[in-house]
Amino acid sequence: MRRTAPALLALLALAAAALTAACGGSDGDGGKLVVYSGREQELVEPLYARFTEDTGIELDVRWGDSAALAATILEEGAASPADVFYAQDAGSIGILDGLLAELPADDRALIPARYQDPGGRWIGVTGRVRVMAYNTDRVDPGSLPGSVLALAEPDWPLGPIGVAPTNASFVGFVSAMRETLGDDATQAWLEGLAAHARSYEKNSQIVDAIASGEIDTGLVNHYYLYEKLASDPGAAVANHYFDGADVGSFANISAVGVLASSERSADAQALVAWLLTEGQVFFAAEAEEREYPLNETQPGLEAAADLPPLADHGGPDVDLGLLAEDVEGTVQMIRDAGLVS
Repeated sequence: MRRTAPALLALLALAAAALTAACGGSDGDGGKLVVYSGREQELVEPLYARFTEDTGIELDVRWGDSAALAATILEEGAASPADVFYAQDAGSIGILDGLLAELPADDRALIPARYQDPGGRWIGVTGRVRVMAYNTDRVDPGSLPGSVLALAEPDWPLGPIGVAPTNASFVGFVSAMRETLGDDATQAWLEGLAAHARSYEKNSQIVDAIASGEIDTGLVNHYYLYEKLASDPGAAVANHYFDGADVGSFANISAVGVLASSERSADAQALVAWLLTEGQVFFAAEAEEREYPLNETQPGLEAAADLPPLADHGGPDVDLGLLAEDVEGTVQMIRDAGLVS
């Protein structure tokens, strides 16, 4: 299915972000590489600073929600000032494959095929696994289920479940569930979950609410735990991983692509190559949020020691390129379930 403006604008509306606010302006800075960044500023600003330090290439970073930035690029088309789009998830960047340039084969060879666009227009930088975060003072980890499907059961025993239904990571997860289980089963799960859910805007807000005792459990990406512990080492929060093949363990990626309309393609390609090499070292050894580096060819590069192997918790083998095929339908299913007013 061709991705269209209505589909993107539906996701944009779900994310509740204005187009102009998302990109922070419409004209590029002629002397800098313009990056539309769907990654949270506090997570990746040090990464961008390291790139400039290493290469001398200065960046003009436009921060925003990945869905909103993708919609902005679609609206701007070939006139977009963006040179690079670094998205939170595969679904947001996949919508733009017609506006992205093919990446060099040498870069694509660094990352496993399952974590990149088959057409070579976007590529995974880091991986993240969906988990259930829980309050360690209030929840016995032995009581947590092996499958995310249990969260939709009428007799769910652990009170409100924190979800971020407008967040790109949740939308991507639901799209993966559709590919794995089908639409009927996915809609039934969403409706069952809605009976127990408490909605938040961001994953980080869910983890904060768990730590404060406002709720006992929530669905998030695995790395938000480590972001929380970096600022509050004593926080009563831990991650529960669903069974390795369960759809609840779905592994999505952050992904990057170069705009075909970029007039700074050499610098843009340099940023992509750096993210797939030196940037991997940053995520493996320095970043507080503990994402999984995806470059399997770089000697000595391993995920943080306190992370279980990605291969053990990768969930179903979903074609990430398909996550962009029917964003509008996924958004509507989330709405129909009552998770978004």
